[in-house]
Amino acid sequence: MKKISGYPKCLKKIQTKYCGGCGHGIIHRIICEVIDEMNLRDRTVITHPVGCSIWADLYFDFDSVQPPHGRTPAAATGIKRVHPDHLVICYQGDGDMAAIGTAEMIHAANRAEKFTTIFVNNAIYGMTGGQMAPTTLIGQKAATAPNGRDADTAGMGYPIRVAELLATLDGTRYLARGAVNNAANIRKTRQYIKKAFEAQMAGIGNTMVEILSPCPTNWTMEPIQAVEWLEKNMIPVFPLGEVKNNLNSDINTKLPAPHSTGGSK
Repeated sequence: MKKISGYPKCLKKIQTKYCGGCGHGIIHRIICEVIDEMNLRDRTVITHPVGCSIWADLYFDFDSVQPPHGRTPAAATGIKRVHPDHLVICYQGDGDMAAIGTAEMIHAANRAEKFTTIFVNNAIYGMTGGQMAPTTLIGQKAATAPNGRDADTAGMGYPIRVAELLATLDGTRYLARGAVNNAANIRKTRQYIKKAFEAQMAGIGNTMVEILSPCPTNWTMEPIQAVEWLEKNMIPVFPLGEVKNNLNSDINTKLPAPHSTGGSK
């Protein structure tokens, strides 16, 4: 029998700290698969802030930096400018990116900073107890919205569509939204991530892949129920696909020469 896949080289073999049914583990794996495929393990730096993403350095076997809450784009900007030949990744959740880090995210994107954001959208604050996030859906219950989010209630407003918001900025070149609710969407999300990484390494603007991910614990659902809820409720609000693709058609000719395989620094 032909083996078509194996364990990613840059993903550590340790027991997960994530809750059962959480999508972070799947996202970690596909990120590592793409990095291995592009032979960039020794030239990758991931920045990951407060939130469930705070544990990312436990799993990724390459360099990592942990900035303060919401400040990941600022850290990624500095790293990429100092090491322009490196793959620099912002790994952010919806509370971090679309709340405390909104200004950082918008201005870095508008300046066309050449890093890639992996934006994990589970429509709720995960690590801190299930509070309402900027992406929480109308009617969705949260610790700070026990009756469900109501746009007419003072202070609640509407869910923010981050990819569409960033699409209005000239500095963004590639924006896509995937999901990890089934195998087909996982494969598409992997394709989006690879395209974003290739664009970054070719020096083409700011890139982001938003990924819809279940959070069974804070949605108070069983894992299978959470996957079904994501498909039924989140995808209609946050449609999947490429939101913006302004990449040059000759991107493949701009990619750097293959680099020797190496371990983490």
